[in-house]
Amino acid sequence: MIELRNLTKIYRLNGVAKPIARDLTFTFPRGECVGLMGPNGAGKSTMLKLIAGTIQPDSGEIIRHGSVSWPVGFAGSFHGDMTGAQNVKFVARLYGIDTDEMTEFARDFSQLGAHFYLPVRTYSSGMRSRLAFAMSMAVKFDTYLIDEVTAVGDGAFKAKSEAILLERLETSGAIFVSHSLPQMERLCQSGIVLQNGRFFYYARVQKAIEHYQHTMKGILPPWMR
Repeated sequence: MIELRNLTKIYRLNGVAKPIARDLTFTFPRGECVGLMGPNGAGKSTMLKLIAGTIQPDSGEIIRHGSVSWPVGFAGSFHGDMTGAQNVKFVARLYGIDTDEMTEFARDFSQLGAHFYLPVRTYSSGMRSRLAFAMSMAVKFDTYLIDEVTAVGDGAFKAKSEAILLERLETSGAIFVSHSLPQMERLCQSGIVLQNGRFFYYARVQKAIEHYQHTMKGILPPWMR
């Protein structure tokens, strides 16, 4: 379970304030996959990074009960001069996981072939994302933070990614960001629309999707008019 208490994060772009969170207080439901929606630039990815602890809020606090993943698929923390295999082993040691077991899983799942043993700086962005997703799925977290990652790869890889994600969600919760509304509906139970630094939470993800669709048309949903 994750709690946000009076969370505020505001960026300034050319002197204009852009709120990601404005005195936001919210408790994510335990053990659910919560879809996080919002227009481009609303701050969905930034919100995941705040929850992961990779960036800090301006004020307020985030309380994490249980283990929380890094943003799944986030490839920014790789050491470029190390091979894919070496990066995996480093993370395995960090989380106290058997290095051989995690390396075998990540190698097979990412389908990088010989590139798995080459420096990560030689990888394309798609290859980095596939490796990052494989590493994330190799670690059992109480809550996964997922940002568009199942969009990486061909059809077979996408299907495989969603299948293992569903398997992990049988025993874990998640905060899930995706522009694929059908996928959001398949994976999530509840939903949040992030808008102007505020959360609009719905216990049924279908209702959150409806709110989001109205937002994308530039109109309020009927129940807010």
